[in-house]
Amino acid sequence: MSASLPGNRDLPASQYNLNTYWGRVQQSAEIADPRTLFVSSSGLENAKKLVSSYKQGQANSMTPEIWRAKKIVDSTLHPDTGQPVFLPFRMSCFVISNLIVTAGMLTPGLQTTGTLLWQITNQSLNVGINSANANKSTPLSTSTIAKSYFFAVSASCSVALGLNAIVPRLKRLSPAAKTSLTRLVPFAAVASAGALNVFLMRGEEIRQGIDVFPTLSEEEKAQKEKDGSQVRSLGKSKKAATLAVGETALSRVLNSTPIMVLPPLILVRLQQTEWLKRRPKMTLPVNLGLIFTTSIFALPLALAAFPQRQAVSAKSLEEQFWEKGGKDGKVEFNRGI
Repeated sequence: MSASLPGNRDLPASQYNLNTYWGRVQQSAEIADPRTLFVSSSGLENAKKLVSSYKQGQANSMTPEIWRAKKIVDSTLHPDTGQPVFLPFRMSCFVISNLIVTAGMLTPGLQTTGTLLWQITNQSLNVGINSANANKSTPLSTSTIAKSYFFAVSASCSVALGLNAIVPRLKRLSPAAKTSLTRLVPFAAVASAGALNVFLMRGEEIRQGIDVFPTLSEEEKAQKEKDGSQVRSLGKSKKAATLAVGETALSRVLNSTPIMVLPPLILVRLQQTEWLKRRPKMTLPVNLGLIFTTSIFALPLALAAFPQRQAVSAKSLEEQFWEKGGKDGKVEFNRGI
């Protein structure tokens, strides 16, 4: 992310007002733009140079070229490490990475083996995304990642298989209602295991805490640019970590809800039409189109639910931070995505 590049001058956080939900939606759409995946290594280096030119005072204002460069950098580099996030796990690749997996989980008439395989594949992808985009001030050990993966896979498979066994036994429901509920089983499995996956993968952050920093006033930012000083961490906060992980887990549920609910319910309706009955081979393309369209709109809306760079009152954290708040008594931390 641009914050990790050299230079004392702070970049504007966004072209949009991040204090509003719609502003964060617009910013999230920029970060999740799949077109940034096609930027070459030389293109990324050029974008980093343009962003650094502003941070080092060589450029006087944010030109359209620098805004485009910032978009590339923000969607490619991790804000804590400054290193590129592994391409399949970037938010800009989220819709593409999840398309096939989601379509597999939502395939009508999946048997036990297919259900297990697709749930395992989905949780494997979730582990990669959660690990790659987590706050890196508290790194995860390989054993922790392995344990988290095992529990998340066990949870998703248990929910999926359990509900698949229960729904057919609900005698009071009509066949149509049973069909709709069966199509929603993957949502229940994905939503519950997805949230659990976040807590498991980032549990070390809650146990050890994450770095928090004082919120700077405009005068302090100007002084920082002059003397080249770095903002030092005030310490690690477990309460900030709990908030960051909890909000990220909720945003995962908010993202999966429309993707896992709308396409299967719409597909049930479409399969009752004469057009699709006469063209059963079109079921898969229609399903993929519904998932892709829903995902494109759902991801920015879910990512924008909470700010990525979060500012909270120092007094809402541990007592050791109460007198260390910056502007308006607030501190900041990277929530992760």
